[in-house]
Amino acid sequence: MKPFLLALLTLGLLCSETRSAESQPNLLFIIADDCTFRDIGCYGGQAHTPNIDRLATEGMRMTHCFQCAPMCSPTRHNIYTGQYPVKTGAHPNHTQTFDHIRNITHYLKPLGYRVALSGKTHIGPRPLFDFEYSSDRNNPDMGAIDRIMGECAESSSPFCIFACSNEPHSPWNKGDATRYPASEVKLPPYLADTPEVRDAFSRYLAEITYYDDQVGQLLELLNKHKQVENTLVVVVSEQGNSFPFAKWTCYDSGLQSAMIARWPGKVSPGSTTDAMVEYVDITPTFVEVAGGKADKSLDGESFLNVLTGKTTTHKSHVFGIMTTKGIINGNASYPIRSIRSRTHKLILNLQSDQKFTNACTKSKEFQSIIQAANSGDQKAKWVVTNYQNRPPLEFFDIINDPLEMHNLADHPEHQATIDELKQRLNAWMKAQGDKGIATEMSANSHKKKRPANEKKPKGNNKRKKRDTQSTPPASQASP
Repeated sequence: MKPFLLALLTLGLLCSETRSAESQPNLLFIIADDCTFRDIGCYGGQAHTPNIDRLATEGMRMTHCFQCAPMCSPTRHNIYTGQYPVKTGAHPNHTQTFDHIRNITHYLKPLGYRVALSGKTHIGPRPLFDFEYSSDRNNPDMGAIDRIMGECAESSSPFCIFACSNEPHSPWNKGDATRYPASEVKLPPYLADTPEVRDAFSRYLAEITYYDDQVGQLLELLNKHKQVENTLVVVVSEQGNSFPFAKWTCYDSGLQSAMIARWPGKVSPGSTTDAMVEYVDITPTFVEVAGGKADKSLDGESFLNVLTGKTTTHKSHVFGIMTTKGIINGNASYPIRSIRSRTHKLILNLQSDQKFTNACTKSKEFQSIIQAANSGDQKAKWVVTNYQNRPPLEFFDIINDPLEMHNLADHPEHQATIDELKQRLNAWMKAQGDKGIATEMSANSHKKKRPANEKKPKGNNKRKKRDTQSTPPASQASP
């Protein structure tokens, strides 16, 4: 072969390899644990989050991102399967999917991706979720992630890494709480003001900063391996914190999430979008970004066109489901379902004749609120009454009441909107196979069974010694 033709052939092969690499960007997904989106700096919160805030200036900040279930395990399954939880079997906490459910490893691995999950898992069956696993005390293992990024850079192969933090999950014992003096923190209007609540909220904010430092470390690893330009980074806050009206509820403080995406050359720096997206949309989005095709049966829809600025809309309604059966201090049965449009939220409490309980109501913070209420504190009385004694139906004007503190369900002028949302929610539940109370009662049959010879994990449910370092080492069946 003539030298000129050989040079052309070589150049063509190099260009082909370059196009292939560019068509398969790396994917880095970073997720917190029990973090209310409003508390992050760039979402108007008090927490010092310089790394997340800077990422927002380099990419897109999403103002209307939601997950379907306000608990850890169903949330994680939503992300990795692209499907809502009842259909997959993963609606209770500490749960697993049916064996036939596909997940993101089944889509990305055939496309040549190394697919890894480092840190908190809360998914199953384990053999079905074929990730490369690593963990540093239930947090991302920076050393393992460093190694994977380095190996992929050396071999010019793409990676998809899920870096899953355990922060700021209680007991809020990481980070430097002196940055947030308890007497100076601003409590959300829906919380009662007690010393115990203030102390806990201070420590919670400190742990958000701890999580932000983890985000910074992960972004530095991309810099180290020169993978910034060809990596889509997505940072989210997961469901809300474990104070009242957030986690374990279908209010926005429990279901709404921060989401920030950076992808140089594809996502406009400093941009924002109010397109409504859901966690079930992540898997189909990642698969499309990687050049593949997800199953049409998935509930999620790719929002790639939102990221690239081709559209400013995505979904018109998002849904919520809370399964209380089987959770710590949870009711024997207390199913909650919700639907939200851009302007209104409808919540159905299907067994509201009970007092709503969960781990939050056993906490010393909530007990302090009960004591304050018994002593005549009117705000504390409001918190206890509205958190533990729910009406069958709640309806909120999200625009004028974003914290969902004023139930308008009995206002005649809203009945047409309520009826429309009820119909939509009924249709969604039917499509999902969700039978309301019957589905709630069967929840424990979907939970993971620990083998008799398997030891119970240590440490995660016990209050650890306070760690002040600021840098990680890391009544009807249906409505």
